[in-house]
Amino acid sequence: MTPTRALDQDDPLEDFTPRQITLDGIGKKVHVTGHGPAVVVMTEMPGISPHVARFARWVRDAGFTVYMPSLFGRDGAVPGAEEGTLVFRRACVSAEFRALASNASSPVTQWLRALARLAHEECGGPGVGAIGMCFTGNFALSMMMEPAMLAPVVCQPSLPLDDPAGMNVAADELAAVRQRLEREDLTVMAYRFDGDRFCKAERFAAFSQALGERFVTRVLPDSAANPNTPPFFAQVVASPHSVVTAHLIDEAGQPTLAARDEILAFFARRLRDGAR
Repeated sequence: MTPTRALDQDDPLEDFTPRQITLDGIGKKVHVTGHGPAVVVMTEMPGISPHVARFARWVRDAGFTVYMPSLFGRDGAVPGAEEGTLVFRRACVSAEFRALASNASSPVTQWLRALARLAHEECGGPGVGAIGMCFTGNFALSMMMEPAMLAPVVCQPSLPLDDPAGMNVAADELAAVRQRLEREDLTVMAYRFDGDRFCKAERFAAFSQALGERFVTRVLPDSAANPNTPPFFAQVVASPHSVVTAHLIDEAGQPTLAARDEILAFFARRLRDGAR
C-alpha cells in the first residue's frame, strides 16, 4: 500500500511514468502507473495536485492501471490561490474546454476518447473506467461515445460556468449516451456536495432528466467536507466542492471516504469482475 504523503508539499509524482502520447495529431503528457484494467483519472482545477495524485494512487492500489493526463496547471503542485486563479482563467478562455458552452461538448473530449481506446488496447480487460472532476467532470460522459468506456464517474461537474443547469455536453451525445446506458445495462455514478456553488442541484437535475435513472447521484452534506484545504480551495472555490480530493476526510466513517470506496468498487465491478 502507498505510504502516506504530505499534501501541503508539491508531489514529485516519481512513482508515475510520464509518457508523451500523441493522438489525433495532438500530444499531451500522461502520467501512468499500476497494473490491471485501465482507469483514466482527469484532474480537477487547477491541475494534478497532491490530492489528485493521492486519489490516482488509491485507484492504482485497488488493482488498476491509471492514465492521468496533464490537461492544465503545473503537475504535482499544491494549489496556490494566485497560481491556481491564473490557470483557471487561462482554461476558461481555452478553445479546448468551452467553459461557457451549455450544449456543446469540449473538444478535448475527442482526445480523451482516443486515450481511452489506447488504454484499453494496452491493458485489455472488459473496458476502461474514467473519472472527471470539476472542470473535467462532464468529460467522462462524453467519453461514453468510445465503446471501450464502461465505467464513467462524474464528480462535481462545473461546466458551463454561467448556467447552473447547463451540461457542457452536446444534445446528440447525451441522447446516444442514454441509449448506450440502456442498451448495455450501464450506469453513471455522480457526486457533489449539497452546497457546492460551482455544481448546483440544477445541473444534476438536468443530467437526470437527460439520462434517466441510470444517472446515479450521491449528494453529500456540506458538513462532510474537509475544512482544511489548500489556498486555492479555501480562497477561490470557497465552498464544499472536491468530493474525493481536497475536501475528502481520510478517516473511517466519513461520507467522503465512503464515496471513494464506492467509486473503487464501481470500477472493480465493471472492469474486473465482469458485471455490468
